[in-house]
Amino acid sequence: MRRTNQPDRQKGATPPARPAWDDYFLDIVGIVANRATCIRRRVGAALVRDRRILSTGYNGAPSGLRHCLEIGCLRQQNNIPSGERHELCRGLHAEQNAIIQAALHGVGVNGATLYCTNHPCIICAKMIINAGIVRIVVAGDYRDDMAEAMLAEAKVEVTRR
Repeated sequence: MRRTNQPDRQKGATPPARPAWDDYFLDIVGIVANRATCIRRRVGAALVRDRRILSTGYNGAPSGLRHCLEIGCLRQQNNIPSGERHELCRGLHAEQNAIIQAALHGVGVNGATLYCTNHPCIICAKMIINAGIVRIVVAGDYRDDMAEAMLAEAKVEVTRR
């Protein structure tokens, strides 16, 4: 009986390529995004340092409160465009939840990299800067010009994949 998790390989077969670290963590945040409860956009995030996941987050209402999936979306009901009036939303952003989860469990994030399915908004960018996050790797196409400018001014490296 074999005691390995390795799949059977034919002798001389080339093993599958391993993903680069950035791709690996972006794949993970894609799965985290599946937990999101936002009707309009599913976002996942993870804070990583030294190739270890410190915390994850997805967008949705605060713990214990009803989600937009249950009660509807205030932003959608009021035709609020994406990227505007963030305060008119029950949910927290994935980046916010990742930072909050780290704080809740006493995990420092200074010097960490944020992996996210979307570029952070201006509100999240300010939190990222003050949390000491030094790098962001983004998979999605969401843009926030003010956030991009502020992150650049703070010398937070942003990589788009």
